[in-house]
Amino acid sequence: MLSRYASLVAFATVVLWMMATALSGADENTEPRLTDTLGRSDVRVLSAAFEIPLGATVEELALAERLERQNYRRVRQRPERPGEFFWGHEVFWIYRRAHRSGGQDRPARLFALRLEPPAGRILQAENADGAALRKALRLEPELLAESLGGDRAPRIPIVFDDLPEHVWRPLLAAEDARFFDHVGIDGRGIARALLANARAGGVAQGGSTITQQLIKRRDLTPKRTLGRKASEVMRALALEADYDKEEILEAYLDHVYLGHVDGVSIDGWGTAARVFFSKHVEDLDLAESALLAGMVQGPNRLSPVRNPEAAQKRRDWVLSRMEELGWTAADEVAAARRQAVRLKRSSPPRRMAPQFLRWVAEAAESSAPERLAKGRGLVAETTLDPHLQRLAEDAVGHGLRNLGARGAQAALVALDATTGEVLAHVGGDPRGAGDQFDRVRQAERQPGSAIKPLLLLEAFDRCAGPRDAERSDPPRRPLFPASRVLDAPYRLELPSGPWEPENNDRQFRGVVRLRDALSQSLNVPFARLAGWCGLEATAERAREAGLSLPEEVPPAFVLGAIETTPLRMAEAFTVFATPGKALRPFPVRRLERPGGRLLARSKAMSRRVVRPATGYLVRDMMRTAAEVGTARGGAVQGIDVAGKTGTSSRRRDAWFVGDTGSLVIAVWVGRDDGEPLGLSGAAAAAPIWQRFAAAAAGSRPRRSVERPSRVVERAYDPDTGRRVRETRRGSEMELFRLGALPPHKRVFRKDPALPVVR
Repeated sequence: MLSRYASLVAFATVVLWMMATALSGADENTEPRLTDTLGRSDVRVLSAAFEIPLGATVEELALAERLERQNYRRVRQRPERPGEFFWGHEVFWIYRRAHRSGGQDRPARLFALRLEPPAGRILQAENADGAALRKALRLEPELLAESLGGDRAPRIPIVFDDLPEHVWRPLLAAEDARFFDHVGIDGRGIARALLANARAGGVAQGGSTITQQLIKRRDLTPKRTLGRKASEVMRALALEADYDKEEILEAYLDHVYLGHVDGVSIDGWGTAARVFFSKHVEDLDLAESALLAGMVQGPNRLSPVRNPEAAQKRRDWVLSRMEELGWTAADEVAAARRQAVRLKRSSPPRRMAPQFLRWVAEAAESSAPERLAKGRGLVAETTLDPHLQRLAEDAVGHGLRNLGARGAQAALVALDATTGEVLAHVGGDPRGAGDQFDRVRQAERQPGSAIKPLLLLEAFDRCAGPRDAERSDPPRRPLFPASRVLDAPYRLELPSGPWEPENNDRQFRGVVRLRDALSQSLNVPFARLAGWCGLEATAERAREAGLSLPEEVPPAFVLGAIETTPLRMAEAFTVFATPGKALRPFPVRRLERPGGRLLARSKAMSRRVVRPATGYLVRDMMRTAAEVGTARGGAVQGIDVAGKTGTSSRRRDAWFVGDTGSLVIAVWVGRDDGEPLGLSGAAAAAPIWQRFAAAAAGSRPRRSVERPSRVVERAYDPDTGRRVRETRRGSEMELFRLGALPPHKRVFRKDPALPVVR
């Protein structure tokens, strides 16, 4: 009976194999490597494809490090195969691998970057034949994660040709001894499994080949149906028709599930070797390899961490099977069996940007909820720059270590100043394993004086003041950086009682210019400014920039007594880098099915908030703050920095927000429980901001915020605020917007547009 069943299975196998071969019709020489293809159930979260800008140096871009992180190999001559690069004095060769990005399949190609010695500045990008590229050269995206839930440790890829035979042979002994003999399904194996299960009265053996197991993991959902089994068989046969055995085994070793450790899934021989033995996979001995092979049948039940006795028993069976098959000598098996199960555990490889990945997951679930509910795969091409992300994590970790403040936390977000793409995103202390709270998007904290630049938007753009039909005063005119404001006791009567803001040092300075008031972060002049221009009008302009404010704002909002997040602050500050427009931050460029079909796409979106001249004037004032004011802790030599510090009441929250021309960066430092941090923005947030900006600015295309044509430089009298000739003694130069220039002489008896804002 068994022989008859086996014959039927064998006949069906041949027929199905012939059908699969005919359907595939593929030339094996044109097929991509199996490890580079995706199954229907695979999930891939990718970084942005890095665009190499001309004019930067190789070291500024960390180009060699970027390539090495993607397992490119540095060679001593012009590269001959994909995945190699050469760095010389006058040329940098890259043999870029085939990949998919931006919705296009990009073949493997050789490129050259012409360098200017000795600095290694990139002058031109060329094809292999020396023709200049019309578009910027882009590297392939970096793999960030293989799950949306953040529950899978990063895989450490293997190369089958580098593995000693004793590393992979135990797997075949345990799971598929006839792997090199069958065509994807094994009729004899199925018959043997049926007989063993019948004798055991349950499932004692499985009949699936390694090829079928790979198909289950890559292409199929866990649902058990006859149709699913038929699909599994057909796909296994087709896979065997398209790829050789070594590639299939390599892909299996790269993907096989080996249990959960520290709450994350361990997939692949490379990651398992690191986690269980702290070794490279090539260095595993026979006993260790047999232990991993034994785990495949029940990865958690047979885990050496959870159940070492069961794991050792299964390992010894695998070793005996190796001897039975004649694959290993008896003395080697005996020596391996005598070896105790010795683990030298390492933590699973740390996932990059865990809070950012949660944002990506939310975006994917919003765009493709039904697909994810059914367990189907997708590819998310994000906006993240992995190099900048590492620099951001380093800056946050370094800053928190230096602070030494117990319980301190931090957040950093960096946006592309032209698109709003999220380039770096640190939602908390990078040393905190398992911390899922995203302080970039979820930490609602008071920004303190970091809000002050946003108050100037209304003042410089319109400043119509509160409407009052009975007032006979002439209409108010927009202000400018040289406008003079009274820094003296200020009292505002409210239903809840009088409000009397104070400066941080509780001193008053008399009449001050707005430029100096921002640079020194004076509170009282800004309280007067908002009252002069209209509290609600000032608040509405801040809302348009990106802040979420209540319908009825309290006067104290002008001192930052409202709650917002680092992400919304970064969004609002894009108004100064654009200048005049607010950019919508977004984390994902494209969502695709594993086969490449588009699911969703995001693009840069902006909204006009103020005139370009207004945004530029405020930014120029923040440049002064970074040069000589409270924000000077964020200054970076050779970089055009504009920024503002912020410290909330009782020093609970420390902020630094600003831009470098190409990057808009927001940093927050504080405690999750809301208790006082005891440090100012200049002391706690500025060093983190400065460390990141200094390291990151050179790796992005250099960009300066150009002065709009309607911004002009004119001489004025600092004592009266009126325009004067440049040759006049005591005059100073300042920036103004055409249409909002101070007059040369008095135009009203009391000159209300020029003297101090009271």
